[in-house]
Amino acid sequence: MSEISPTARALRALDILQSRPGITATELAQRLGVTERAARRYVAILREADIPVESTRGPYGGYTLGRGLRLPPLVFSATEALGLVMAALDSQHAVADPDDPVGSALGKILRVLPTNVARQATMVRETARTVPDRSPARPDPAVTSELVAAVAAQRQVRFGYRTAAGNARSFEVDPWSVVVRYGRWYLLCHSHHADALRTFRIDRITEVTSLEETFEVPADLDPAAELEANLGKGWEYETHVVFDAPIHEVRPWIRRTLGELRETADGRCELVGSTSNAAAYAGEWLSFVPVSFTVVGGDELRQAVREVGERMLRAAR
Repeated sequence: MSEISPTARALRALDILQSRPGITATELAQRLGVTERAARRYVAILREADIPVESTRGPYGGYTLGRGLRLPPLVFSATEALGLVMAALDSQHAVADPDDPVGSALGKILRVLPTNVARQATMVRETARTVPDRSPARPDPAVTSELVAAVAAQRQVRFGYRTAAGNARSFEVDPWSVVVRYGRWYLLCHSHHADALRTFRIDRITEVTSLEETFEVPADLDPAAELEANLGKGWEYETHVVFDAPIHEVRPWIRRTLGELRETADGRCELVGSTSNAAAYAGEWLSFVPVSFTVVGGDELRQAVREVGERMLRAAR
């Protein structure tokens, strides 16, 4: 195996300094896998190349890149370029469409790469096609960008919303976080109208207006956990299922979006929540749980489970 050159290590040191401003010589050495003396030598190489690396002495000191730094150009391998195109295709973006933000950005990257590096990636971009999603849920990039900016500034917003039934609504909220879960983009927020935590699908938000009022995000907020818990609440149909097994056997099969899973006094467990689609709840979720259960609440869910069972019996006959 060939030894890593001092220049390569110096460039690696530059990458570390960019991502970890204030890093000490000891930490830099550990990340580079060299001695502290060698780490200082790589910093000296960067300074000799007119890269402004500033150092601060003392217990809280370290290295920081100074102002005026001109970063080196991005360098892609053919495999990295191809991987970038494949990731964009997998995310269902119109990667060949110059009007699509991702397609436009990808085109710019491929145009500046050397021909031998970009050739395969360009070919895949032009010839590969993703299968259209039966229920596309890709949010508008401009809407998403405005929401992300409002989250960062902790500024209230008013937005237009299209419900699942197609009705137009308007909401004023404190936008706490943008969360991507199960391939969908959600806004986790405090709704002024409901005075409670609410979750909205960003692909259904039609427009965003930033307001003057600001807010503070709860210090103990766990966006992913709050999102999953909230997705199982507030829907049209009640769901209450009791499983004939202890909670540790059932938990691996239950998403938090299905409701709250809790122990019962007799050593079994129950799932309490709600849904807007009882048929999917029964056929796509409960039918996969390898434990016997009883629907004790929710007439719509009980009927949906009955229909799934009858359909399976007819198939067996």
